[in-house]
Amino acid sequence: MAYVLGFVAWYQGLKWFRSKRWSPLNDTQISELLFYTVLGVLLGGRLGYCFLYDWNETLRNPISIIAFWNGGIRGMASHGGIVGALIGFLFWARKNRVDGWGVSDNAAVLAPVGIFLGRIANFINGELWGRVSQVPWAVIFPDSGSKEPRHPSQIYEALGEGLFLGLAMLWLRSKNPKPSGQVTGAFFVVYGIIRIGLECFREPDAGDPVWGRLSRGQWFSVALMLVGAGVWGWRRRGRD
Repeated sequence: MAYVLGFVAWYQGLKWFRSKRWSPLNDTQISELLFYTVLGVLLGGRLGYCFLYDWNETLRNPISIIAFWNGGIRGMASHGGIVGALIGFLFWARKNRVDGWGVSDNAAVLAPVGIFLGRIANFINGELWGRVSQVPWAVIFPDSGSKEPRHPSQIYEALGEGLFLGLAMLWLRSKNPKPSGQVTGAFFVVYGIIRIGLECFREPDAGDPVWGRLSRGQWFSVALMLVGAGVWGWRRRGRD
């Protein structure tokens, strides 16, 4: 349901952008773009999880990537979903000879809506819980293996990676009415910073290796930040 609502918000958001003259796409183009984006998010999210977080199992049993018959596929990586979505709508833009950076700048504003809904779904499912804590708003997650209260890190991430990031990107997009790709680069950087900070409240996955006191998710966020900084600098030079 979180994915469905996120994609509905994407569709309505692009129509709103058209009314603001931030997007020239008609309804048919928006629908086709939505299809490529959905495909990119699902494929990128799933492949990202398999290759970034579950490499040993994927190598041992490659068919597990698409094993729908085992009660459904579990495991989606947000980093992979973000990259998959970017590839999806850039591919669509190239196919239709549309400014791909204009599409991606608008997507940078809409993507946090999906992230927000996804984190709320994590909280409802009682998964990806936080570290043990005694803060007044700590929550007991029955599936965590203990009755100790924990940080509701999913809510922190919903507010940070979703609400705050979305408002920041909307403000930045309003300051850059002509698409340039800089908003896209800024999204990668700001998302990475927020994710690295909020991961400190999240309980590491079992067996998650830590290098330099950073988890895999934090290191992947560092890589995303470097890519974003590169895109921002490249597109800024092109704009100047």
